[in-house]
Amino acid sequence: MEKIRLSKIMADRGMCSRREADRYIEQGLVKVDGQPVNVLGTRIDPSAQIELTAEASKQQKRQVTILLNKPVGVVSGQAEKGYKPAIDLVRPESRFGDDASPRFRRDHLKGLAPAGRLDIDSTGLLILTQDGRIARRLIGEHSDVEKEYLVRVEGNVSAAILAKLCFGLELDGKPLRRARVERLNEDQLRFVLKEGKKRQIRRMCDAVGLKVTGLKRVRIGQVRLGKLPEGQWRYLRPDEDF
Repeated sequence: MEKIRLSKIMADRGMCSRREADRYIEQGLVKVDGQPVNVLGTRIDPSAQIELTAEASKQQKRQVTILLNKPVGVVSGQAEKGYKPAIDLVRPESRFGDDASPRFRRDHLKGLAPAGRLDIDSTGLLILTQDGRIARRLIGEHSDVEKEYLVRVEGNVSAAILAKLCFGLELDGKPLRRARVERLNEDQLRFVLKEGKKRQIRRMCDAVGLKVTGLKRVRIGQVRLGKLPEGQWRYLRPDEDF
């Protein structure tokens, strides 16, 4: 059987991200079939037993995940065209007042990256995490986590259009996964998706003759935006899980 890079197998098994795996390997915090491995690029049998040492597990427990209510005009990832990146909003003064713990530290920003994106002209729940396991669960190739959006539209929302939004559309030459779309009132729809193609909802609506005038993500998995004010953030609590 062909051997595969240790870091890839660790990521595929959901133990951590490939970047994290490389860091743990370099630090000698990974064991394969009971033997420590500290050489980057090591290839192993895909069926081998892999363990993280107690120190690696401690490092994972110290990783933080942050919920941010992203405003319009803020980009999810790297700064572009002069727009502010979301991570710039993660400051002590913009932390939600009801968020009690943990204590904010500057090293919580190290390696903090968005697990999924929101368009610059969209608002709502954005997840930023240091934990590769969470990122993989939310945006990995086989992710099955629901994302819920409230969407204001202009145009005629008929039963046929709702049915088409739920199933039957293609983007980039590929069929979209089945969605749940319902009408909440005259100009607002509720979308529940299990995928996140670039500007997907706007492009879906455009394909059926609707114009999106407002889009807000209110839930990812079991975690809701709730009363988190726009432009503020809080830590994912220990009792919360996606």
